Amino acid sequence: MIAGTHSGVGKTTVATGLMAALGRLGFRVAPAKVGPDYIDPGYHRIATGRAGANLDPFLCGPGAVAALAARAAAGADLMVVEGVMGLFDGLGASTTASTAEVAILLGSPVVLVVDASAMSGSVSALVGGYDAQLRAIGGAGLGGIVLNRVGSDNHESILREALGSSAAPVLGVLRRDPGLAWRDRHLGLVPVVEQPAEVARSLERLAGLVARHVDLGAVVALARRAPSRPVDRASIRPTRSVSTRPVPVAVVGGPAFPFAYPDNLNRLAEAGAELVTVDPLVDRALPPGVRGLYACGGFPEVFAETLSANEPLLADVRRRVRSGLTTWAECGGLLWLAESIGSKRLCGALPARATMTDRVTVGYREAAVLVDNPVAAAGTALRGHELHYATLDPPGEALRLVGRAGHVVSGWAGPTLLASFLHLHLGADPGPAERFVGCAAGSAPRGGPGDRAPYTG
Repeated sequence: MIAGTHSGVGKTTVATGLMAALGRLGFRVAPAKVGPDYIDPGYHRIATGRAGANLDPFLCGPGAVAALAARAAAGADLMVVEGVMGLFDGLGASTTASTAEVAILLGSPVVLVVDASAMSGSVSALVGGYDAQLRAIGGAGLGGIVLNRVGSDNHESILREALGSSAAPVLGVLRRDPGLAWRDRHLGLVPVVEQPAEVARSLERLAGLVARHVDLGAVVALARRAPSRPVDRASIRPTRSVSTRPVPVAVVGGPAFPFAYPDNLNRLAEAGAELVTVDPLVDRALPPGVRGLYACGGFPEVFAETLSANEPLLADVRRRVRSGLTTWAECGGLLWLAESIGSKRLCGALPARATMTDRVTVGYREAAVLVDNPVAAAGTALRGHELHYATLDPPGEALRLVGRAGHVVSGWAGPTLLASFLHLHLGADPGPAERFVGCAAGSAPRGGPGDRAPYTG
């Protein structure tokens, strides 16, 4: 079943609360998230004890969504999928890559989470409109409603009266409660890795509230009414192992760099990588013998002072990347490899400086690869996403990124390096993982020059 919403308010709270509450009843719950999100799945993992999947028709192709969901749901009793933004919000003004599209691709019933905090009789028109629109684009209509941020018993009574003739039943009512507002910052919720014990305690309380105020039996019955459909598992190509021996690859992690898709890490491991986590806040050097470095996204701007103070690691990374260590850096990892963020010195592996701004760069991107690198050959077309408040000077010339607002050329690349703001999801395409591990194992990237210069620029 999919937890969608009309406004985005409270979506994560309700979906994660459902996961945790169903788990307390003994159900094995598989979590998933619509869209390119790193943070919410961390909360889902605490709630369910399982790594979740990102289901994104733009990044992975609509044909792969059901297979990705089936793989993530293996061994579970049911899957709860948290939506993204509003139910019909997708690419531009379309429903492409929206929660509604994923629900239709999966044949999943939809529970609409309604922010009822400033609403009375209008709730009937809102729910009716959402139900009609979902049917109009090929869905089965709403399966149920959870009223969120309700003010009082009288408010609940009015809402229920207004929804008396609604085709979708009210499955639960959650009251307005400041204690259910989770911590956030400029890129969304604060990642679980920063305070896991506190998040676990909050989820325990949330699970109790959901169990008391949502009809979990009706939720389970709704999930079980989802039609059984054959899954084309061939839509996801198996990863090819490119090395006869494990290839040690350092993965930058910890509180400052928590943004790595589980699918990406799985693909690297399947291709032959032996993944070793490095926390740049505390580790003083990369592990000896590593053949590759995957610097994923995160919040280097938040932790810049501590990162800057770890001079031994900065020097080690700078030396190794400049010497040709096979390196893939995405967004926050790109900033960490730069000379500085603002006044804080960082690795200096790239001859560029980062600056934080008050303007967000966000959206899906079609990427044309302009420079051969260990992730993709020149001429390759990639799909990814950006979400950051940073600029880089000079920006580099690795990728041509095309989005709704136009195009830019940015990123640094060479035979052993790709560092850019672009996030890739490898759930349905193991090719970049195979190429990266193959380069780290010692072979030159396919189609790339044979020298070991780390970048062009």
